[in-house]
Amino acid sequence: MFVAPDPGHVRLRNSLRAVMGIALAVALAELAGLSLTASITGGLAALLALFTVMDSTVRAQAVTTLLLPAAGLPVLALATALHDITLLRDLAFLAVVFCGVYARRWGPRGHALGIFAFMNFFTTQFLHAVPGQLPELYAAVGIALAAAGAVRFLLWPLERRIPPAAAPAPLPGSGLSRVTTRQAFQAAAACAVALAVGQVLSEDRWYWAVGTTWWIFVNTVSRGETLVRGFRRVLGTVIGIAVGMVVAIPLNGAVAPTAVLVALCVFGIFYTAPVSYSWMMLAVTVMAGLLYGLLGVLDPALLVLRLEETAVGAVCAALAVLLILPVTTHAINDAWIQRALQGVRSATSASLRRLSGDEDADPTPHAAELELLLGRVRLSLAPLVHPLSPFRGRKARARQVLALLDECADEVRGLTAVAADPAASHDARLAAACWRVEAAVERLTSPRGGRGEGAPTAAVAAPTAGQVALGHVSGLEKLLAALDEPLRTPPGSLLVRS
Repeated sequence: MFVAPDPGHVRLRNSLRAVMGIALAVALAELAGLSLTASITGGLAALLALFTVMDSTVRAQAVTTLLLPAAGLPVLALATALHDITLLRDLAFLAVVFCGVYARRWGPRGHALGIFAFMNFFTTQFLHAVPGQLPELYAAVGIALAAAGAVRFLLWPLERRIPPAAAPAPLPGSGLSRVTTRQAFQAAAACAVALAVGQVLSEDRWYWAVGTTWWIFVNTVSRGETLVRGFRRVLGTVIGIAVGMVVAIPLNGAVAPTAVLVALCVFGIFYTAPVSYSWMMLAVTVMAGLLYGLLGVLDPALLVLRLEETAVGAVCAALAVLLILPVTTHAINDAWIQRALQGVRSATSASLRRLSGDEDADPTPHAAELELLLGRVRLSLAPLVHPLSPFRGRKARARQVLALLDECADEVRGLTAVAADPAASHDARLAAACWRVEAAVERLTSPRGGRGEGAPTAAVAAPTAGQVALGHVSGLEKLLAALDEPLRTPPGSLLVRS
């Protein structure tokens, strides 16, 4: 967290903006005379609006923000209406879980709406909201979304100066071969078991087990990713509870210092989320303890119960991804690595066409997509390179693959820069080298591809634009040849063999 790069201080600015938006939402709710329960509901709604809406354009983000009430308010009404009807409440909660995960098939918007719906059901359990409070809860959510939207799109429109990072297209599939469909069944089954066990531990605080299971499934695909995320969530919760014992309990709900510390926790959630899930969970756990202090129910036993419920949720998530329609880490690694290699091929091909005089060919979008795909490769390989991974051979190969793909991205950036130069010219040797790169990618991504031979190219001394491009392509060719061994050599190969 402390050494992760933050170009342009984007994470810092986004975190400060989140504190501003949530503080404004809570302040407006208080000025409107709403209850503490409603104010907390509004603050959480603003947090979700600023945290989960991640569309690739500002316009799409605004549309998703406007659609959040359509997903959240009906669920809020349902949750309060069923508050005292245990069986129907539990069944409704599981239906919301399934639909919320299944909605991720529609990309960032479905992802945000699904989380918002789930969290509105969760919040009513956290605050023990009842039907009589529904009007002011609706008012608090409306005020919060308006405040969050005003800060995000009017007062501090970061995304207008720094375009949002687009997410790579999801992996293809239909029916049960679609990852989001499998995850919907996994999450619903895991949450059902977590709900049952959680209620055995506590009839009042069982929802923490369900919430843990839900959030472990967020932004994960394979079983390896889910297991690592579960471990990090438990680790962050343990540390957060220790901090809560020292910080939240002595405050005993004192409003002013609690408000300051909650603001610091909000900053920590947003600042650490992109780089460390454990640190983010520490901030979330401390914030939850502080909110319990405001509600007047905080004590050490409650924090211990929170840890027990978290452990239950993590175990349920782990069992679900291992036993129910499992999505193997190996298959996901294969899919994303192959897409990254195809991204290298597309960028190289577009650069060649541009250098050959085709004005319509533009390698820049392909290079940008490659950066996104490499980010997804890093996420999919994270379970293999985790310090606790017992597979030393695969860990070494995964690290080698990541290093070589990063070098490929460097060469693609250089080639794209040369292709953008109007003075750059076509070179017959460049065309031949690009064809060899395409052939190398074909060998690596073909299930029955042979071992790459990696034909070397002669060094080029003259620093002309065409020869600089040739140097980048030659570098790609050598890197792709080097990738052949860690990707295909068993045991521990990272691409699926058939």
